[in-house]
Amino acid sequence: MANQTIQKPTIALEDIRKGFPHLDFSKLSNRAEQMAWQKEHLDETEFTHQIVLECLANMSELEPDWTYVAAHLYLSDLYQQASRNRQYEKYGSLYHLILYLTNKGIYSPVLLEHYSRNEIEELQAAIVPERDKLFTYIGIRMLADRYLARDHDKNVFELPQERFMIIAMTLMRNEKKDKRMELIKEAYWALSHLYMTVATPTLANAGKNWGQLSSCFVDTIDDSLQSIYDSNTDIANLSKNGGGIGVYLGKIRSRGSDIKGFKGASSGVIPWMKQLNNTAVSVDQLGQRKGAISVYLDVWHKDIFSFLDAKLNNGDERYRTHDLFTGVCIPDLFMEKVEAREEWYLFDPHEVRKVMGYSLEDFYDEKWGAGSFRDKYEECVKHPFLTKEKVPAIDIMKGIMRSQLETGTPFMFYRDEVNRMNPNRHLGMIYCTNLCTEILQNQSATEMIEQRVEDGKMIIEKIPGDFVVCNLSSINLAKAVTNDVLESLIPIQVRMLDNVIDLNTIPVLQGQLTNKKYRAIGLGTFGWHHLLALKKLKWESEESVEYSDTLYEKIAFLTIKSSMLLAMEKGAYPGYKGSDWEKGYYFEARQYNNQNSTLDWDHLKRLVMKNGIRNGYLLAIAPNASTALIAGSTPSIDPVFKKFYSEEKKDYKIPVTAPDLSENTTWYYKSAYLIDQHWSIKQNAKRQRHIDQSISFNLYVQNTIKAKELLDLHLASWKHRLKTTYYLRSTSSAIEDCDSCSS
Repeated sequence: MANQTIQKPTIALEDIRKGFPHLDFSKLSNRAEQMAWQKEHLDETEFTHQIVLECLANMSELEPDWTYVAAHLYLSDLYQQASRNRQYEKYGSLYHLILYLTNKGIYSPVLLEHYSRNEIEELQAAIVPERDKLFTYIGIRMLADRYLARDHDKNVFELPQERFMIIAMTLMRNEKKDKRMELIKEAYWALSHLYMTVATPTLANAGKNWGQLSSCFVDTIDDSLQSIYDSNTDIANLSKNGGGIGVYLGKIRSRGSDIKGFKGASSGVIPWMKQLNNTAVSVDQLGQRKGAISVYLDVWHKDIFSFLDAKLNNGDERYRTHDLFTGVCIPDLFMEKVEAREEWYLFDPHEVRKVMGYSLEDFYDEKWGAGSFRDKYEECVKHPFLTKEKVPAIDIMKGIMRSQLETGTPFMFYRDEVNRMNPNRHLGMIYCTNLCTEILQNQSATEMIEQRVEDGKMIIEKIPGDFVVCNLSSINLAKAVTNDVLESLIPIQVRMLDNVIDLNTIPVLQGQLTNKKYRAIGLGTFGWHHLLALKKLKWESEESVEYSDTLYEKIAFLTIKSSMLLAMEKGAYPGYKGSDWEKGYYFEARQYNNQNSTLDWDHLKRLVMKNGIRNGYLLAIAPNASTALIAGSTPSIDPVFKKFYSEEKKDYKIPVTAPDLSENTTWYYKSAYLIDQHWSIKQNAKRQRHIDQSISFNLYVQNTIKAKELLDLHLASWKHRLKTTYYLRSTSSAIEDCDSCSS
């Protein structure tokens, strides 16, 4: 029996050797033979695990391909495990797999309701098992551990290509039958070649009997007890289903404000942050990790200093919220005051509403250096009956930078530029961003109208606010660009994202309404550094800056065109009338025309104005930390930390090299912490022009950075008209990555 248990892995090793003639397998083969004689009690899985560890021990910058050897070995064991559980070899009957997992309550019944057996068998024939060999070891390991369908005892049933096919079948199930099968095969082609990835919730939950498919949500809390507690309930319901949530707190009155005329009664925003912190900890995401919530406050709010201290390790624990992420909403005027070392005024938003008759946060500067916000701010400063607190603007900036160096946060949200470039300004305003700083969409608080009793039932009437929902997916630049498939990839990717909107079951009703109103999607990218290395472009160069401009212009063009064609087929999003899309201003604001580009922007502009566009928001670049690893590339638009490192997750530590590392690419993989961040800002400024939402953009600094140098980076980000910046990643701060927005 022992010889049988080790026979298959040994044969697998001999077969794998043929695919890697440049690697020396002698040491590995000798080790396998020793184990065969000395440890006959090992079962197949343990035997393979030991050989995989030997492969990983051989990995280095000089021999990175051992990761593929380890992946092939792991796959051989994964196939055997699935075969034992399914009672048939490797990739077998997709129909029987769906039938079995549906009966077990793992898959949703909708797959069998929408597809005939003949259709499922046709799709089974389209599966290409050989594409499993595209995975690195950490890629296949993460996919298998986190996303493949297992039974309630955690026995694996689904294999990688089946996961991709189930996702394609799920997202395309409501397409017209005459073209549905072809669309499923196109989606499978995109996923199985690793040309793209879907968001973590979609990757994990598509086709299954639980969870939802969207990644990101943003809520706006009004200044009332009802709104605060209703929002907390909504946030808890989203958190348990695996969503990352951004929360705008800027409308809540400050500490010392009055309540019903009683002066000094308000405790400010910190107690409500504590409540959200408890929600994040106690309502975890699918039992795997605690909830992920970010909170945003305006830089003119009287509670700004205590807000900035909320994540610090020192001070009074009663005012600390270590499990929340913080972000600051910054107008242009504040950055001007910081640069000029001038005074800044803090206000209570409740008192502003009461005395001035308007909400200061509801205004922004429509032009660079001029506009409504600064006018209203100056009115507040000059009003004799409005209480205010005067502080040096630089003191607030110092508080921001101190917290960033210690905790990585707060994130920066440049509210004027965000709203100036909002294509749906006609319907509302953007107050903050999501957890990972890439989603920018109209927001408003849900308003309670009345509660009454009718026929023994309690009836609650509310006016729903714009509760932001976003659906993410990302292009693998290194594979898609080098294989020249963007023109084929982006249309199917936009269609998949658009279908998520109609398939999703969001547990917050106003989120469902907002999702349909704007039909917002977030098509993004990852693998930027990987692509630069393959193209032999140095990060710190004008060539990389210009390439960022031309590549993302092309991606924007193809995405807008794809959404316009979908509008011709299925109709424009409900909020299209009066938008920058309909008026053509979207193209004018970005100087998209045939004089400035080789792309036919003038024609596309006319088509969008005539036919509409399917999605009110289109592009957003998420962090992609997890899914980039699955796809074997670099995350988002970030540079690599190191060429060779160990990826540490909750239950394993795996060596990883920069992708496609070789004597040709090694010179182009400079560490993030050694790169002059001004080059990253320049690249991102070019990229941002083409992204209608925003970008999860990290700044990487040494812990020895001087305050003036860090301030210069923030001033440069603002002057280059970035909309947001994400973490300040310093060599001393511990950063907790968000999986929610990985796509």
